[in-house]
Amino acid sequence: MFKAILIEKDESGYRATLRDIDEGILSQGDVTVQVERSTLNYKDGLAITGKAPIVKRFPMVPGIDLSGTVIKSQHPRWQSGDRVVLNGWGVGEAHTGGLAQRARLSGDWLVPLPDAFTPAQAMAIGTAGYTAMLCVLALERHGVKPIDGPVVVTGAAGGVGSVAVTLLSRLGYAVAAVTGRPQEADYLKQLGAKEILARTDFSAQGKPLEAERWAGAVDTVGSHTLANICAQMKYRGTVTACGLAGGRDFPATVAPFILRGVTLVGIDSVMCPLPERLLAWQRLARDLDVTQLALMTREIGLGEAIATASELLAGQVRGRVVVDVNR
Repeated sequence: MFKAILIEKDESGYRATLRDIDEGILSQGDVTVQVERSTLNYKDGLAITGKAPIVKRFPMVPGIDLSGTVIKSQHPRWQSGDRVVLNGWGVGEAHTGGLAQRARLSGDWLVPLPDAFTPAQAMAIGTAGYTAMLCVLALERHGVKPIDGPVVVTGAAGGVGSVAVTLLSRLGYAVAAVTGRPQEADYLKQLGAKEILARTDFSAQGKPLEAERWAGAVDTVGSHTLANICAQMKYRGTVTACGLAGGRDFPATVAPFILRGVTLVGIDSVMCPLPERLLAWQRLARDLDVTQLALMTREIGLGEAIATASELLAGQVRGRVVVDVNR
């Protein structure tokens, strides 16, 4: 038996509880991992609270991220003692996930834990940081360079935003951080932001085209915010879109794309192919200042994860939340 958060749905309703479970509840897989750390992402918050139909089958162990050590393997790439990281692949939604002391997974989904990181640091990065790195790689792939002008990051005080700000700053970009929490201005400047902008400047309906401001963008919000960012892009600028905290709609026109040659790149971290995952983690190991992780990370025990999920959805969580599943 081992501890896990278990989500159940039946005639009594929808509930998430901390329970002792056995491996019989775990989904099928060819690798069993002793989990050391997990984390809470926005999607985990939705799953635990039931505020969106994230969970595809019940009972379910949530947690789209985990780091730990292989204890059993029938997969040719992995053997007992290997240290691994998992992000996405429907884990915590359709396949039991990381908010437990043990997980059973497909070995095809795992990447090796980089030597640069401890399991806790890997989860301080988590899907949020790995997604931020995918955004940075996309900006680079589309030719956005620091000399081209400032880049803007929306939802900057959140998980993806915090890592994006520190990565882009360290790579030499002038970063403008957009946040609805003005009290986080000093925090964002510590991460490297040069300018702090109010969320309200972007959240209302704007014009199809506005003055050119940004060479690149990382948007975690969607809706009017994404539309306004696109309208403010410089000629041939690139916007990476990876979130919908403000809504899944996109109330924009084609004007930025056909008049300024703006590129809008969708970033999917869940089903991202293995070579891109490996590159993202290699670049994180090279480009991320691990001392910055302490600024953006709060660690909790597994028993605190349910309450913290509600705080996360209410916008009361700064940066990243790491979950120590063994306390």
